[in-house]
Amino acid sequence: MQNTIRKQIHECIDTDYQKFASALIPNIDNVLGVRMPELRKLAKRIVKDDWRTYLETAEDEYFEEVMLQGLVIGYVNADIEEVLSYVAAFIPKIDNWSVCDSFCTTLKVTKNHKERVWTFLQSYLTSDKDYELRFGVVMLLNYYIEPLYIGKVLALLDHIEHDGYYVKMAVAWALSMCYVKLPEPTMEYLGSNNSLDKFTYNKALQKIIESYRVDKESKSIIRSMKRR
Repeated sequence: MQNTIRKQIHECIDTDYQKFASALIPNIDNVLGVRMPELRKLAKRIVKDDWRTYLETAEDEYFEEVMLQGLVIGYVNADIEEVLSYVAAFIPKIDNWSVCDSFCTTLKVTKNHKERVWTFLQSYLTSDKDYELRFGVVMLLNYYIEPLYIGKVLALLDHIEHDGYYVKMAVAWALSMCYVKLPEPTMEYLGSNNSLDKFTYNKALQKIIESYRVDKESKSIIRSMKRR
C-alpha cells in the first residue's frame, strides 16, 4: 500500500511549485512539490479504503507524506476517541507551520465534539514545544472563537510564554481573529494589563489593522495602541 501511495504522490510532483513551496517553509528541505488539492484528493481516496493500515504503516520521509497522514486523520469518520488517539500520535511529526495549520483546518470533527477536544487541547497549550503549542493555538482560532469560549481562549493565549517565532505568530493571528469575530471582549483584553510580550502584542495589532473586516475608525484606534 505504501509503495502505491508514494508512487501516486510522485506522479503529482510539480517542479515549479516545489521551488515556491520550499521557499515558504524555510526550516525543512524534503518538499517534493505536490499541490494541496492533489494531496486532499489522495487523502479522501485513502479514507474510503483501509485507512487504519495506512496510518499505522505510513512513511515520513517527505513533507507530503507527513501532510497526507494529517489530512487522512482529519477526514476519517470514526469515534472521537479513536480520532484523538491518531491525532496524539501524529502531533510529534509536525515540524513546520504548513502541516500544522492544514492539519488543524481539516480536523472538522472538532465542531461536533467541542468540549472533548477542548479538554484534549489543554496539555498542548501548556507545552514547551513549538509545534505542540502552535497546534493548540491554531485549533483555538479555528474552532473556539465564539461567545461561549472567548473568555477562556483569551486567558489561554495570555498565559503562553514561548520564544518560538511560529508560536508568537500563531498567538498574534489568533488574537486578530478574536478581534474580527468578537471585537468587544478582545478590545477589552488588548487594552488591559495583559501578559503579552511586545512583539506578539504589536503583531496582533498589525494583523487586525491589515484585516479587510475591520473598519477605518477601529483601525485608527488599534494603531494608537501600539507599544513603543
